[in-house]
Amino acid sequence: MKKTLLTAALLAATVCGVHAQATDTISKVKASGNVTMGVRDSSGALSFTLGNGQYAGYHYEICQRILGDLEKTVGKKLDIKYLPVTSQNRIPLMQNGTVDIECGSTTNNVARQKDVAFVVTAYVEEVRMAVRADSGITSISQLSGKKVATTTGTTSVQLLRKHERANAVSFSEVFGKDHSDSFLLLESGRADAYVMDSQILAGNIAKSKNPADFKIIGEVLSVEPIAIMIRKDDPAFKKLADDTVKNLIKTGELAKIYDKWFMQPIPPRNTKVNLPLSDATKLAWAHPNDKAAEEYVTK
Repeated sequence: MKKTLLTAALLAATVCGVHAQATDTISKVKASGNVTMGVRDSSGALSFTLGNGQYAGYHYEICQRILGDLEKTVGKKLDIKYLPVTSQNRIPLMQNGTVDIECGSTTNNVARQKDVAFVVTAYVEEVRMAVRADSGITSISQLSGKKVATTTGTTSVQLLRKHERANAVSFSEVFGKDHSDSFLLLESGRADAYVMDSQILAGNIAKSKNPADFKIIGEVLSVEPIAIMIRKDDPAFKKLADDTVKNLIKTGELAKIYDKWFMQPIPPRNTKVNLPLSDATKLAWAHPNDKAAEEYVTK
């Protein structure tokens, strides 16, 4: 019995030790010499691929600044690995330690805060709808009998369902595996509308063959904080990441980074997203926080 109890105790201690190590990103990175950044292939100007394993974007650049401060903390140059993640696997990959920081387009909400943590918000999004310019659709209320595209695993699905119930609008949903796939559904005529974050809509339109063929219209469905994701229960790394963003705000550097990715021509086609800084994002910068979407007022 004593041997059994001792074995059980050692096993429990080992499990606890592994858990503690898994949530201590700074120690993990210092020991291994590498860090893994979760990136997105088509999350608008926040995170997108340039091809050949290269990535860019607003959140991508902020994450690079965070990892620069992480290198100073651990006292050595780190090997940064980039792992493309999707809306479906980003949280599990963060929880199991595969990804150390996720730099995409993840909404910070109460449900997700049970599984992961978020860096203070650097971007606040409005969820809206893109349609073909010649469709005649100007409002969510005109979607009866239409096909609406959205991306599997995103919060836009929930918003669509809530809006449908509230207004008795009957439409069918079609799902893309990622944001570019969802836009392709609209572009190819397999969907009549695409509901998603405004900057993702704007980014995909800017990259399309004929940007003038599309427009963003309709009501604002939701105002949501889009944040960089890290592991839960890792206060040291969260403080480091939070301090990096707060310092970028304080020095005015974050405003320059925003202008670079949202108001200036960006690769790969040197087109402009042309999405001016919103009042909601300005407010988030003025009072840095990691509030969940439920604390934001929907317009």
